[in-house]
Amino acid sequence: MTTKNDNSNAFLIHISAFAGYFIPLGGVIAPLIFWQVKKEESEYLDEQGKEAVNFNLSFLLYTFLLGLALIPFIFGTLFSAFKRVDHMHNEFNFDFPFVGFFGGVSIIGLLGIIRFVFIILAAIKANNGEYYKYPITIKFIK
Repeated sequence: MTTKNDNSNAFLIHISAFAGYFIPLGGVIAPLIFWQVKKEESEYLDEQGKEAVNFNLSFLLYTFLLGLALIPFIFGTLFSAFKRVDHMHNEFNFDFPFVGFFGGVSIIGLLGIIRFVFIILAAIKANNGEYYKYPITIKFIK
């Protein structure tokens, strides 16, 4: 059985991940700090803190890997745009294909939306005293 104080602290641990939308690496650092401060207070806070940190580390890794995978498409888009330069009229054609630059940005944006939804779900469950397991999470901290 969890206390109202534990529920509120678990809620704050999960919500603190939103710092990542404003501060680089804040989505990992803020939950990590909250978890480290509160983990000794209860098993529930320790478990939920690990979940929040593991989830945000996982999403950081997924975003980084996706960004790396999209680099060839982004550069391919830019180079194909340079090939379409009209040398006779010194004009540059900005007709980018969707799969390249904008496709990559939209996929990373979609990941951000998914992360946002999972954080909200976890925070609501934690505030109700329920254990929440994030999907697609690598267990860096056991």
